[in-house]
Amino acid sequence: MEGKEEDVRVGANKFPERQPIGTSAQSDKDYNEPPPAPLFEPGELSSWSFWRAGIAEFIATFLFLYITV
Repeated sequence: MEGKEEDVRVGANKFPERQPIGTSAQSDKDYNEPPPAPLFEPGELSSWSFWRAGIAEFIATFLFLYITV
């Protein structure tokens, strides 16, 4: 039984950790995060693609609920 415990100890120390785990690993970023995009723009209300997407969502939801119920 002692041999097994020793093997586990040797195995745990066999591969040294090269990168820290957790929040300290996130401090060294190799990229820049883009600024957050606005959630809603008022100019979208006047575009046809906005209304077309809304109509498509409504029809798809209606058909989904109609067929499942």
